[in-house]
Amino acid sequence: MRAILALDQGTTSSRAIVFDHEGSIVAVAQKEFRQIFPQSGWVEHDAIEIWETQLETARAALAKAGLAPSDIAGIGITNQRETTVIWDRKTGQPIHNAIVWQDRRTAEFCDGLKAAGHGELIQKRTGLVIDAYFSGSKVRWLLDHVPGARQRAERGELAFGTIDSWLVWQLTGGARHIIDPTNASRTLLYDLGGDWDDELLAILGVPRALLPEVRSSSEIYGETTLLGGSIQIAGIAGDQQAALFGQNCFLRGMAKNTYGTGCFLLMNVGDEPLISKNRLITTVAWRVGERTEYALEGSVFIGGAVVQWLRDGLGIIQSAAEVEELARTVSSSGGVYLVPAFAGLGAPFWDQYARGTITGITRGTTKAHLARAALEGIAFQVADVLDAMKDDSGISMSALRVDGGASQNDMLMQFQADILQAPVVRPKVVETTALGAAYLAGLATGFWKDRSELTRSWQVDRTFEPEMSADRAAHRRARWNQALDRARDWETHD
Repeated sequence: MRAILALDQGTTSSRAIVFDHEGSIVAVAQKEFRQIFPQSGWVEHDAIEIWETQLETARAALAKAGLAPSDIAGIGITNQRETTVIWDRKTGQPIHNAIVWQDRRTAEFCDGLKAAGHGELIQKRTGLVIDAYFSGSKVRWLLDHVPGARQRAERGELAFGTIDSWLVWQLTGGARHIIDPTNASRTLLYDLGGDWDDELLAILGVPRALLPEVRSSSEIYGETTLLGGSIQIAGIAGDQQAALFGQNCFLRGMAKNTYGTGCFLLMNVGDEPLISKNRLITTVAWRVGERTEYALEGSVFIGGAVVQWLRDGLGIIQSAAEVEELARTVSSSGGVYLVPAFAGLGAPFWDQYARGTITGITRGTTKAHLARAALEGIAFQVADVLDAMKDDSGISMSALRVDGGASQNDMLMQFQADILQAPVVRPKVVETTALGAAYLAGLATGFWKDRSELTRSWQVDRTFEPEMSADRAAHRRARWNQALDRARDWETHD
């Protein structure tokens, strides 16, 4: 066996990456798919299109690598989390478009759960706060709004899954309806102790008959024959937990941030769940064998997506790669602060009524200042989450490991180090989400022997040391907080 195939199903594209035994990339294939916006605050995907693009990229990656299925030790799957699909068990057809993690249609239902006093129980059992972000309220919406869905679900005719479940179902021709704990722990329906929770199912009105079987993050689940031969499916982790694993954050207190569509900061807190005092999420980091490890997580809803908005919404850049070049044409943001709360604010604020705000505009403000402010807004949000994480855990990180597309932006990484007043470490392989899924599959199939073998192959590309003075960083963060206040609780004032 010469390689591992990772399927990286993201929010805006499906990718497949082939890794060799050194953890280096052999081949990549990627295909974007449609973003569907039926009305304000609603975001959907066509689950069939997700599957078709994922299968297409898997075949393309193997072809580019010049490898046959017999060369592949296993398939690891990593996926956009919380995005919710319900499909017919007989036909395999979704009953509705997938409801994406960014979707806010269930905000009022979530407000009702809070008003009914369920918040403390849900946080204690699941490690989560009540928010439209998570899968449970999306499942409830589908059951209530698709004609006949609830009755069919109760009769066992329908299947619910996050995107990992959907892909495994398709890859195995419907033979496996499973989910791993990293994805299950994002549903509001799963007890961190290790199983679906009947009381939570009752609160959210979700029939148990819908649910997939929970399996560990690293084991052989079954096989697929859709790539020209038989390949074992052997690893699953939601994208952010996969990135934590791919960054080799195996010890308590190690942390990483992924700069993707959103930003996601995770810290390994060991084999006991730590419930946050600062409205962070406690989540399963992974389950390997019988051992479950946990993480604290802070989610920033809009990270790299703000750059897409500069490109598609404002048209001030033609491609995402241009943003750094444009931002570098000015020495500062000129007092402009851009709070990209386009889908509300995530951790530690959980303000689903916040909206995007730009402050400090003058007659001299240019598109370059906006570009720089947009990048800085990403870093400020990450710093806010890290402060909450330090307070919860009592751990001050020695460095932040980074990955994801925007981690390639040197200006952003330098500003992140400046604002954090801590080193930012970028690995040579920044596709750590896919790498983590590959690692999990490789450990299950014996392609890699143990975690120490993985650690030996992890290499640093660049470390960004703080260059800004502590006083200056504190001043910038204070001004950011003023801008943040103006973005908060906006929607309710319309």
